[in-house]
Amino acid sequence: MYMRFLPVLGRLLLCSSLLAAAGTSQALVARKPSAYESGAGSPADAAANRSAPGELPALAGRADVDRLARVYDPAGAAAMPHVLFVVDRQARPARLYFINTPRYALHENFLRARGLLRGDRAELNRNYREPGRRFILGTLSWQPALQGYSYEFWEGDRLTPQLLQATADALRTGFFAPVRFKANATAQEAVAQAAGIDAVTQAALIGAQTYLPLNTGTAVGRLRIVDAADAVKSLAAQDIALLREVPISLPPVAGVITERPSTVLSHVNLLARGWGVPNAYVRDAASELAQWNGRWVHLEVGPGEYRLRAADAAEQRAAEARAGRKPANGNRVLIQPDLGRSELVPLSALRGTDRRRCGAKAANLGEIRSAHIADVLVPDGFCIPFAAYADFMRGNGLAERVARMRQQPGFATDAGVRARALAALQADIEQWPLPTAMAQAWQQRWSSQLGGQGVFVRSSSSSEDLPHFSGAGLYTTVPNVKTGDALLQAVRKVWASVYNFEAWEAREAAGIDDGQVAMSVFVQTAVDSTASGVMITRDPFDARHRHATYIAAKRGIGIRVVEGRRVAEQIMYSSRSQAVQVLNRSADDVALQLSADGGVKEIPTQAGRAVLSDALVQRLARTGAAIKQRFGGREQDIEWAVHGDRIIILQARPFITAPAR
Repeated sequence: MYMRFLPVLGRLLLCSSLLAAAGTSQALVARKPSAYESGAGSPADAAANRSAPGELPALAGRADVDRLARVYDPAGAAAMPHVLFVVDRQARPARLYFINTPRYALHENFLRARGLLRGDRAELNRNYREPGRRFILGTLSWQPALQGYSYEFWEGDRLTPQLLQATADALRTGFFAPVRFKANATAQEAVAQAAGIDAVTQAALIGAQTYLPLNTGTAVGRLRIVDAADAVKSLAAQDIALLREVPISLPPVAGVITERPSTVLSHVNLLARGWGVPNAYVRDAASELAQWNGRWVHLEVGPGEYRLRAADAAEQRAAEARAGRKPANGNRVLIQPDLGRSELVPLSALRGTDRRRCGAKAANLGEIRSAHIADVLVPDGFCIPFAAYADFMRGNGLAERVARMRQQPGFATDAGVRARALAALQADIEQWPLPTAMAQAWQQRWSSQLGGQGVFVRSSSSSEDLPHFSGAGLYTTVPNVKTGDALLQAVRKVWASVYNFEAWEAREAAGIDDGQVAMSVFVQTAVDSTASGVMITRDPFDARHRHATYIAAKRGIGIRVVEGRRVAEQIMYSSRSQAVQVLNRSADDVALQLSADGGVKEIPTQAGRAVLSDALVQRLARTGAAIKQRFGGREQDIEWAVHGDRIIILQARPFITAPAR
């Protein structure tokens, strides 16, 4: 367990790193030295200093720190020297050791080399778990976000107020500068409060950030500053979009910069990952990058900073050619829909093998329900299969209608023309008459199986949840439908969403032929959840952290969790250490609830208050692990909700990682 500490430390620093930007005529963003680096005696890797001692009893100045420090990200804006330390409580008085950290990578290495620890691994582990432990094991570091020093412990360390106070007392006498406690778990925050010690939290560090890489990489394109979310339809494949507002969806672009922070599970970031393009939050990006608006640029989104410069002529030509090139695999629909069976399918009969009939979303929910996972509810529902969509569209001449639409002047070259033509097609589809027998079958099943309750009418298409094409946010869900006539209209609206502008553009960019796309519909009982969100069964920032679960949550119904307009509560949970790390609290001051008249309504709520308790985080993580196991150990992106004491699962799809470009 002790080996987990330093990787976590590095990841947290990555998440909380600050951008240092400076403008020049060629490269707007050039890293400034951190406050720690900029003075005389910048830290060198102490491993190169053969004369450095193995430990010091006190650090009298920065030169002493430099002699013993290992530097995380030494060339980046988040450069952070850190020194391991040990407090030996058995000595009288207690003895403080600052460790030559490049020489002794782990506390255990130092303790055994000095003959202070002779027992087995269980003996070592007691020093992370027991209040009567002999050794307190921690790390002292320079925090760029604080512009000062902090000390911290492994996130699973079961600190007590007495142990924390003993550490503070030792560092007060043994370290030359003020140093603040950094809590790496909610349990450590509670310990600090009990000890009367102010704690720096990960949420506070992230709240101070001016830069956050959501998807690293490089891109060449024309920078376009987009002031309003509804203006994204004017974007083209060769554009690098600078979004002042975060839209629900986005046509394919070469790269993304947002002025508002969002989560790794926002629809925009899932799309960016699927396209393999860089995406970053940069505070005040529009003013910083105003001079580049409309110009061709080279963008690099790195883990600690971003760089932007003018693209040269060769880069521009290559990018234009790439944007205009059609994908070679023109029929990349991996779910080949079964169009031979149009009868309705209840959730209880659905399994993973039914994706060709009902789509991955509906099939996966049936698979999860059949697993009978403890404390988990999948609300009942039924599937309207792909075949019903195909019969309806064929009967109303969709193929001929789409062929005529494609022949409209400017359709192939003008995004505005496409958007208007697609909107007109959708309006027509929503008004096309339904066969009487089909409509009656839906309404009867809704009444008999679901008791005529309010339902969510959800898309489950053949062109989503594919390798490197998630389809997140491209299609329409109609919430809380409460009448038979509204059900008929909602199904046609979901069917028509095959021709949402963003869906059309994304499929074209991915080489997915719209003629091969079919839409099934999953009609599911509506649940008025108290909290909801999404989770990933791994650390989305670093796949090496195999025991982590990432959770994003908001109060109420979860429609807006992935919109990205306001940041959800973000939490990282480690099943190994059982530590809950709060990355930030929810900024939402409203929540969604079911309306008695159908649809949803907003109610006021308190921004910044915790959405999830530690106990609920642990239960969600266990649920995620069980679902992952059900799907053969593949990492999952799961949509969940909470109603009363039950965890509700609304969707599970493979977690999409960014493809190579």
